[in-house]
Amino acid sequence: MKKGNTVFFKTSPRITSFASVCGSKEKEGVLGSFADITLDDDMFGESTFEKAECKMLSTAIALAIEKGGYSEKDIDVLFSGDLLNQIISASFSARDFNFPFLGLYSACSTMSESILLSAMMVDGGYVKRAVSATGSHFASAERQYRYPLELGCTRPPQAQWTVTAAGGCVVESGSKGIKVVNGTMGKVCDFGVTDVNNMGAAMAPAVAIITP
Repeated sequence: MKKGNTVFFKTSPRITSFASVCGSKEKEGVLGSFADITLDDDMFGESTFEKAECKMLSTAIALAIEKGGYSEKDIDVLFSGDLLNQIISASFSARDFNFPFLGLYSACSTMSESILLSAMMVDGGYVKRAVSATGSHFASAERQYRYPLELGCTRPPQAQWTVTAAGGCVVESGSKGIKVVNGTMGKVCDFGVTDVNNMGAAMAPAVAIITP
């Protein structure tokens, strides 16, 4: 059932398994202890930031499936995306798995969008089990949106940091796990924020309920 921009699920799909990988800076924060894998080296043994981002995402997807007691044949579809052009991290990660892939780009809301769409597919009876996932890497995002780290540019004090992490979860029907009761589809609202270093101001309206 849909009311306004919110979809209410009849069967209450469940998040039954989840996994995450985080970088060296992130593991020092309040959420670091909850990650399944924490990195001492943000390169994750790879030669580029983008390859490290891809490896984190693949690892999170595989671990979420494994923690649920499933194998690839038990997964019907993967919803995933990232911050890079052509969602290359998600696309390259999808090569590691033998199940269908639907790529998403929704910037910082990619994870919530992937869960929403997975829940829709499960609730509608189109799939039995879906995986939702996303990932990002501070260094690859800097290269994408601001200045490559190699340039040595000075970051202003108000600049935020894009997270170096990846997460994935299994969404399915059943009686166990975290219920996905409903999901609200957002709108694009441009408030004229043009400072690329101030992502907080650009995204703050997303948490507010705006009425005509």
